[in-house]
Amino acid sequence: MNPILGIIPARYASTRFPGKPLIDILGKSMLQRVYEQAKKSTYLREVVVATDDERIYSHVESFGGKAIYTKTEHPSGTDRCYEAYQSLGENFEYVVNIQGDEPFIDPSQIDLICSECTGNTQLATLMIPVDSHEVLFDMGEVKITLNSHLEALYFSRMVIPFIKGKPQEEWHKHHTYYRHVGMYAYRTDILEQITQLKPSSLENAESLEQLRWLENGYKVKCAITHFDSHCIDTPEDIEKVIRLMNIK
Repeated sequence: MNPILGIIPARYASTRFPGKPLIDILGKSMLQRVYEQAKKSTYLREVVVATDDERIYSHVESFGGKAIYTKTEHPSGTDRCYEAYQSLGENFEYVVNIQGDEPFIDPSQIDLICSECTGNTQLATLMIPVDSHEVLFDMGEVKITLNSHLEALYFSRMVIPFIKGKPQEEWHKHHTYYRHVGMYAYRTDILEQITQLKPSSLENAESLEQLRWLENGYKVKCAITHFDSHCIDTPEDIEKVIRLMNIK
C-alpha cells in the first residue's frame, strides 16, 4: 500500500464562526473529534493538523495529537496541505485533505478515498447520490458531472445535465446526479504542481478551486460514498448535526 498522509487544515480565523475548530461538542473540541476519527482509518500512516494559530497548535498537543505550523495567508486548504507536507519532511505518495468541520466523519469515508490512491490516480474526491429535487437545486451543493471512468468532467453549483422534456421536480428520477463531498486525495507530485497554478476563469466563476485542476488537464477520480456529510459552519449547526447523527 502506498504511504498516505492525512492532513487536517485548521484556521482559527473565520468570518462566520471564529475559533470554530476549538468549539466544544459533547465534551470534546470539534478538531479533536475529527482527528480521532481520522486516526481510525486503516490506510493513513500518519495524521497531522496544519494550522497558523498557536491556540490550535497547543490544543492539538494537549490531546496527544500532532500539529504543524503553516503560513497564515494560504488561499486554500490545498496550499496549506502542501506546506505541511513539505514541513514534515517525510516520504508519502499521497496526501488526503480531511475537512476540519465534520466532527463525525466516518473513517470508512477516508478509507474509501485512500483506496483510490493506486499510483495512477492524480487526484481523488468523494461524491454522494442526489435523491431529492431540493438538494439538486440547492446552489450551495456542488454537483459533479462524470465520464464513464468515474472521473470528473465538471463541478458546478448549477444542475448539469439539463433534462429535456421533463419537469425539473423529476430530474433526479431520470438521471443519476451526484453532489460533491469535500475531501481530496492528492498524489504528492501532483499536489506540488497544482499549487503552482494560477486561478482559472472557471474557478473564478464558480468559486471552486477544483475547476482550476480540470481546466489545466488534471484528472479527478470520484468515488461513491453513501455516508452523508454534516459540516458545521455556524453555531446553530452544532445542535442540528448532533440531532441528525442521533448522538447523545
